[in-house]
Amino acid sequence: MPKIAYVEKSFARPTVAILEQANVIIEEYQDQGFTLTLRQLYYQFVSRDLVANTMKSYKRIGSVINDGRLAGLIDWNAIEDRTRNLQSLPSWSSPKDIIESAAYGYRRDLWDGQRVRIEVWIEKEALAGVFQPVCEEFRVPFFCCRGYTSQSEMWTAARRLCKYERDGHVPIILHFGDHDPSGIDMTRDIIDRMGIFGLDLTLTRLALNMDQVDEYGPPPNPAKMTDSRFAGYVAEYGEESWELDALEPRLLAGLVRKAVTSNIDMGAWEDAVEQETGEKGSLEDCATRWDDVVGFIAK
Repeated sequence: MPKIAYVEKSFARPTVAILEQANVIIEEYQDQGFTLTLRQLYYQFVSRDLVANTMKSYKRIGSVINDGRLAGLIDWNAIEDRTRNLQSLPSWSSPKDIIESAAYGYRRDLWDGQRVRIEVWIEKEALAGVFQPVCEEFRVPFFCCRGYTSQSEMWTAARRLCKYERDGHVPIILHFGDHDPSGIDMTRDIIDRMGIFGLDLTLTRLALNMDQVDEYGPPPNPAKMTDSRFAGYVAEYGEESWELDALEPRLLAGLVRKAVTSNIDMGAWEDAVEQETGEKGSLEDCATRWDDVVGFIAK
């Protein structure tokens, strides 16, 4: 793992202790196959009672981690920014290469023979990396809402989910959001606006829910008094709120896994996987014998 030093820097003992603890947390999550965001790393410090849950603490951790990476003390691959990524068009050196790529990436729609169609909707894009592995494992689309979903995206989603219905499936959304005035209301908002577009949606809010707050004890934050939904939220839940980021990534992934597997017809799934394997083999044969394919076409 790359710990690359770009600057020389001396650290005081309290700062060294933060860096050492950060590496302990990072290694725990790398062993589980997860890469953390800075905010998730910070919440691990909070949940272990290593720092107070304040903006000052968050900025302090961020500054120490930044300096530690530059000094070669923190793995550069251990913390990622999931909201800023380079985008480019793919390219290949020859037609043979694209056939090989197609063979590697070919996937049947394994949900085509299933009773349901599941999508995972997440309030925060920063958590995409937590959900991506399990969603890809089960070919489940996931969508980062970035707060309240735009009207354009909601309309597009409604058309997609209505098509699932027309094709004989039951569309299901598994929703994940913060437990705060707006985060709770977003679940209601999705159901209501889908209704406007003619969809009687099955939506399950998998997290963050009050029973999970009670069970796992994520660190609380004051609910935002400036939120227009503050009064209604406080009347039901009190003045504390909790962020989805504070739950263990393994727990969040496990919630998706349990919900998805409970809805899969495994017999139909395994048949589709077997068919996919045969079709991938045909594509691989085309790539291996590309010169023969070109010769056949030329004739």
